[in-house]
Order: sequence, then structure tokens, then C-alpha cells
Amino acid sequence: MRNNIWTWVGGGLPSRKALWSLLSSLVLSPQSEDLGACVQFESSRQNRSMMPSNSCVFPTFNLRKPSSETDIENWASKHFNKHTQGLFRRKISIANMLAWSSESIKKPMIMTSDRNVKKEACEIFKLIQMYMGDRRSKTDQLNVALEIATKGWSMQGLRDELYIQLCRQTTENFRYESLARGWELMSICLAFFPPTPKFHSYLEGYIYRHMDPVNDTKVTQHIKDLLERNTKKKSKLRKKPKPYVEDHDGVAVSTYAKYCYSKLQKAALTGAKKGLKKPNIEEIRHAKNAVFNPSMFGSSLQEIMNMQKERYPDRQLPWVQTRLSEEVLALNGDQTEGIFRVPGDIDEVNALKLQVDQWKIPTGLEDPHVPASLLKLWYRELEEPLIPHEFYEECITHYENPEAAIAVVHSLPRINKMVLCYLIRFLQVFVQPGNVAITKMDVNNLAMVMAPNCLRCQSDDPRIIFENTRKEMSFIRVLIQHLDTGFMEGVL
Repeated sequence: MRNNIWTWVGGGLPSRKALWSLLSSLVLSPQSEDLGACVQFESSRQNRSMMPSNSCVFPTFNLRKPSSETDIENWASKHFNKHTQGLFRRKISIANMLAWSSESIKKPMIMTSDRNVKKEACEIFKLIQMYMGDRRSKTDQLNVALEIATKGWSMQGLRDELYIQLCRQTTENFRYESLARGWELMSICLAFFPPTPKFHSYLEGYIYRHMDPVNDTKVTQHIKDLLERNTKKKSKLRKKPKPYVEDHDGVAVSTYAKYCYSKLQKAALTGAKKGLKKPNIEEIRHAKNAVFNPSMFGSSLQEIMNMQKERYPDRQLPWVQTRLSEEVLALNGDQTEGIFRVPGDIDEVNALKLQVDQWKIPTGLEDPHVPASLLKLWYRELEEPLIPHEFYEECITHYENPEAAIAVVHSLPRINKMVLCYLIRFLQVFVQPGNVAITKMDVNNLAMVMAPNCLRCQSDDPRIIFENTRKEMSFIRVLIQHLDTGFMEGVL
């Protein structure tokens, strides 16, 4: 039973057996049906204006050496179907199969025995062409994207086929609008599902090679040269030369690539969109706009404060943190059994997340577990942990020393200190004896569920993770019990 892991020994830290049970459920369970932890999560952060530009700021990624173009061609030679063209059915080379095409395909690019995938692969290629403007469509762009994302989300066997088709249609594509839409569609798909493990590294390598802004200039210049040559050829056939159309600013492919890379990193850990509900049009719109408009989830604290500066210039704390915390209390979360332990309905949490990213808190909320789950998600998805990595060793060293633990808190950067102290003051409400009697969430339970959202062990060694988990929980427990947060009263 799930409650077994909440059985504490002597009212202190959990037993080693109980802790190992929890770790197994958190670390060893298939959190993602698609990937184990392929890469360390570097949360996405986006600093974009209405149109992407080379000046956009993205996180510094901890990259391993990406696969080369030769690797991808070797992979394709082993996994691709043989495609032919023309009356004499000449074989299409791998290079041509990996380059943009205005034609449809008659069979999947990747070999498969799944009949459903064989059927859907050809259809989804047409849908991709429709979204990119390379094929006429009777439906609007968002609905085409919705159909593509829904097919990929609901049919795991189609995902690699979809991503290799997107790689193809964004390679040697010399149409500005089409190229931009292709990368945009890739970013939308990565918001809902990752590739499978066998294709992950190749997609990672493809995206990585497009992250250098220098390539944007080369691509833009190449497209301009082609357009000028075509214009000159056409003008010779006319009596009066037609003036050259507009001077396009080009496509900042590197901006899309950096965003896609961060989404791929995240998807490696979280897997496909959770819940029973299929993607909806609002989620598609949100995923599309996320490339240009930063999200409060997955950004750094400083970026979040910059986002809200215009709306809330006098606030000292992130709006998302204080509003979700207030909503938990407004819904009597401090009088709800299992608060912060029992998850909220995942579809309701997803819907609330969309609203929050639009600076809205809906009025119809009834279940406190929903804002509580989203609040935990916000802490967990911070681009850098609430307690930065450089303070991690101090925390696990002084996990039983109240004075030293409090000293660590006061040495944090100001915004981190303020946000952490607000969280601790918030949790101190729940450890009041009258509340614990109802919620069944004492200081140990709260420390257990909140520690992973504040501290992140960077080691991949299960033994170190196991030992440090106990210390992380103890550190948070000490803060809840001993940190004086009176100075945070009235601070927003």
C-alpha cells in the first residue's frame, strides 16, 4: 500500500527499508514509458520577444558529444525503408530521404511491422506538409498541429517516424515560412512526447547542430541567394522586370533549436504528457507560444521576477508561488488529509497550469490537491533548484545542526532566500498540532515530500542518492522546526 512508505520509526527519519521503498518508486519506476533518465534535466528557460532572435537567452547545457551526421546516415541505412521514385523505380539515396521534399511518401521512412503505424506514417507526413505550408489544407494551422500531436501522443510507435519526418522537412528547406513552421512543430510535439530511446541520441544530435547562431546567417544568406537567382530568371521572361519582393530577416533556427533541446532534455525525465485526456487546442496554442513567451514553469527565479516586473513591479516574491500557496489555504488545504502527498487529478493540474501561465487563477477550483500538486511542480521544475547546487554540500553536512542550517539559508542569494523562507513559513502552518491531526502530514512527512523540490543531488550513484536523501529530508525538517520566518509576515 502507498501509505506504508509514510510509516515513520520513532517519529524521526524514515527507516532505511521505508526510504529504499520510496526511492525505488521514485527512481526505478518507469516515470517515462519512453526513456529512462537519459540526460540530466536542464529545465527550459525562454527569454523571447514576439519573434525569435539570435539574442535570446537560454541555459548553459551540460552536453555530451552529440551524434554526427554520419551517425544519423548510418542509423538511417539500418532502419529506413527503401524508397523508390520514377517510372524505373530508382532507389532514393539516404541523403535525399533526409532532405526536404514537396512530394508525399508512399510508405513509412522507418521500417516497421505495425500496420497502424504504416498507415498513419503517410498521413502524418501530409499533415506536417500542411502545417508547414507545403501542402494545401482545409483546416487551420492549430487544428493540424492538434491532430499531429494527438496521433504522436496516443501512438508511441509513431513517434520516431514523426520526428525523423520533421528532421527531413527542416533539412535543406529553403523557404523561410516553411522552415520556421517545421521547427515550431517540432517544439510543439516535444511538449507532449519524447522520441523512443533508440532515436533519442540522433534527434539530440540533429537539434544540437542547429544551436549555433552562426548557422542562421548562413541559411538566411543561402535562401536569399536562391530567391535572387530565381527572381532574375523569371524577370528575363517578362517585358518589365518584377521588383524583388521583401527583404526577409530570416529564420532564427538556433532559437528554435535551443528551445527544442531544453524540451528534449526535460522529456527524457518526464516522458509523455500524463493523464487520460488527449491534447486540446489550448495546450497546442500554449506550446506554440512558449517558444516566444516565457513560461513560469522551468524558468529561473530571476527570470520569473523579470517576467512579472511590468505586471507586479512591487512584488518581492514570484506571483505564481504566493497565489498557488494562497489558493491551497483558501481551499482548506491545511484541513485536508494527505495534503501534498495525495496528488491532484493530473488533467485538472494540467488545465490549471495553462491558466497560471496566463496569470489567471480560475474561480471554480474545489480540490486543494490540485493547486498543491501544481505548487510542488513549480518548485521542482525551477531551472536551478531553490537551494542552488553550490550550497548543496553545506546542507547535507549540517542536516542535524539547526544553527548551521539556518546560517546556510541566510547565505543564499536574496531571491532564493526569500522564496525558501516563504515556503518554510507556509509549511509551518501545516505542522500546527490541530492541522496535523486532520492532514496526517507531520513535519517528517512534509519534509519528505518537499525536500526533493528544494534540493537536487547531482550524483548518478544510487548509493549516494540513497544516503543523501535522508540528509536532505532532515535539513528541511530542521528548517521547518527552527527557522524564524516572522520577518516574512505580509511580504508578497
